[in-house]
Amino acid sequence: MTQQKAKTDNGTPAVRQMKTADSVFYEITRSLCPECKTVIDAQIHLKQGKVFMRKRCAEHGWFVALISSDAEGYVNSLKYNKPGTIPLEFATEVKDGCPLDCGLCPEHKQHTCLALMEINTGCNLACPTCFANAGTGYNITMEEAEVMLDAFVRAEAEAEVVQFSGGEPTLHPQLFEMMQLAKDKGVRHVMLNTNGLKIVQDPDFARKLGEARPMIYLQFDGLTDETYVKLRGEPLLKTKLAVLDKMAELDLHTILVAAIERGVNEHEVGALIKFGLEHPAVRGVNFQPVTHTGRHLPFDPTDRVTIPEVIERIEDQTEGVFLKTDFVPVPCCHPGCQSITYAYVEDDGKVTPLPRVLNVDDYLDYITNRTWPDPSKDVKHALEALWSSSAVPGSDKVAGNFDFTCTTCNIDLAITSEELAKRVFAVSIKDFLDPYTFDVKKVMKCCIGVLTPDGRTIPFCAYNNVGYREDVREAMQLERARARIVAKTNGAKTNGKPKTATRAAKK
Repeated sequence: MTQQKAKTDNGTPAVRQMKTADSVFYEITRSLCPECKTVIDAQIHLKQGKVFMRKRCAEHGWFVALISSDAEGYVNSLKYNKPGTIPLEFATEVKDGCPLDCGLCPEHKQHTCLALMEINTGCNLACPTCFANAGTGYNITMEEAEVMLDAFVRAEAEAEVVQFSGGEPTLHPQLFEMMQLAKDKGVRHVMLNTNGLKIVQDPDFARKLGEARPMIYLQFDGLTDETYVKLRGEPLLKTKLAVLDKMAELDLHTILVAAIERGVNEHEVGALIKFGLEHPAVRGVNFQPVTHTGRHLPFDPTDRVTIPEVIERIEDQTEGVFLKTDFVPVPCCHPGCQSITYAYVEDDGKVTPLPRVLNVDDYLDYITNRTWPDPSKDVKHALEALWSSSAVPGSDKVAGNFDFTCTTCNIDLAITSEELAKRVFAVSIKDFLDPYTFDVKKVMKCCIGVLTPDGRTIPFCAYNNVGYREDVREAMQLERARARIVAKTNGAKTNGKPKTATRAAKK
């Protein structure tokens, strides 16, 4: 067969030209098919100043998702990557490879800075955006809570933070006993992740919360009812403001946690920071682009909100109070997962982001591994702890760390730790993975783990995407069903024994 050459309209041979790709192939990783959750290869591409993940499932075809709106920042952030700290023990073995062996397995590259305990699945809201897909299910028992805490403490040289979550954890009848159990086990900081409703609905609960004094991680998405209706299904602004006022009355500290969704509340990030700086109960704001797993609003995976975009909104909307250059990737997890800044707030309201008076890059330079002379070594140690997922704004740990930085920061911090804690304000952006953006290399470095009743610790984004959440919920519901059957059977046997004995006696 003769191969015919392509010709132009005038009959001359056409010149074929190769095309330049429209993106830079940056790296390859492993991800999930968003449809069937099969583990597949994924390519990371740099295109038009952004970062995209591109992957193909043999059954469901190609998928593309936006990873970052700032390609240069994404690439440069890798200099903040640091060697992980290996847990003292692991709960599972390597069998099928990441992310199918979670527990933690020996291939995990970081210990657990912050452990989540989901103590129930029920909730008093029905949010359209709920990655936990909260609803009917189960409450864990005190015995199960002890198994979870013991596993966490055994794996950590010093257990830093346990955050009680759900569902809505304030609905659990033994919440306060469980928080005390965590303290008794030696956990340094106890946090409560809540929508806050029960704090204003139940005065006795609020009183007990004031006595227990956990750090409150408060769902607080904006300053308009429109935002709450879209994200939470109800106009909750008045209630949320009442919650914060009650916290201030009880001298409780809180971090506002705002889920940020495209076209819903991007315009409110600056107002949230300004509000937080002025409210006496607030120690920081944590922005979380909506995680599109569980329940979520319809979205375009190529146009999702990312960390750099939130930082741009912050700079635009705070009138220079915070700038893009104030934010630093958190080095204990993958540096593409979270960025943060800390600021010192003076009595007159002046806000000084610490990176403006401190060369953070020098103190977090883990690439050269250079030896630091005193007191710089102490400063580096302090900042390493501060720029960590386990650092709790407003805590004594954070206040103590700043004691090392007084001379370096050129800020007069000659006040008590308790007073200093109230002057430290944190702004962070945490981007959790969904089935479209799932990246094994990020999961392997994850420092936020979900404790399960069987003693495992599962990286947060694996728990919410791979199927672990569904497996745990199904296992717990089956266990509860078996327990009810056994209890009913034993009750029937107990009720029957006296009658049997009486009949035997008559014979």
